[in-house]
Amino acid sequence: MAMQIFERKEKKYILSQEKYGEFLERISAHMKEDKYGLHTICSLYYDTKNYDLIKRSSEKPTYKEKFRVRTYGVPSDEQMVYLEIKKKLMGIVYKRRISMRLAQVDTYMQSEKERKFDNRLDQQISNEIFWLKQKETITPKVIIAYDRRAFSAYEEDGFRVTFDAKIRWRNNDLLLLNGHDGELVAPEIDILMEVKSLHAYPLWFANILSDLDLYPSKFSKYEQVYRRYLMNQKVGV
Repeated sequence: MAMQIFERKEKKYILSQEKYGEFLERISAHMKEDKYGLHTICSLYYDTKNYDLIKRSSEKPTYKEKFRVRTYGVPSDEQMVYLEIKKKLMGIVYKRRISMRLAQVDTYMQSEKERKFDNRLDQQISNEIFWLKQKETITPKVIIAYDRRAFSAYEEDGFRVTFDAKIRWRNNDLLLLNGHDGELVAPEIDILMEVKSLHAYPLWFANILSDLDLYPSKFSKYEQVYRRYLMNQKVGV
């Protein structure tokens, strides 16, 4: 069974193509690439008519949350996809998700009744999604896609690094079935690196960051889309 709950710290770094190549070379002795290799992630973000979820998130509150449907590659109606609530509290990221066939998602999201799951944890997470829907009227707003390579450490359990390229978005044609095309979110960025860990960085990794003169960035994909392209749009006409 795929993991349903994640709890960790996440930091992001912006890399040039040159530093990306150096980074891959330096981590090769300590990390292995996952079995998927280079793959595409596509997420459909839900929000209110006035983008209240991302507005609140961009104000850097102590607690914030987002909701999305995530796929790996271009899905079919029968493919399993993930419905995720992503929360951040005091610097810790909590991601909780359930899976279902893509064809079931619209009915699930539009239903005013709680869906029953056999699995207790699925039911708990579904209840959280239901209460979010009760609290906020959310609908599909933006698709964000990118090409990812993911690595995990040989020795440090739970220490992962991902590299995202060609981060793109669209807010028309909000069907995941229709692929992951879109306009670049930040054309000036070559690679967005995300470091995921609950503990301090391994010394070897901290040394690589220092040697390559890399520092954390506050880059958030959905927030960047909102700030760059959606914030000044007229909504609710």
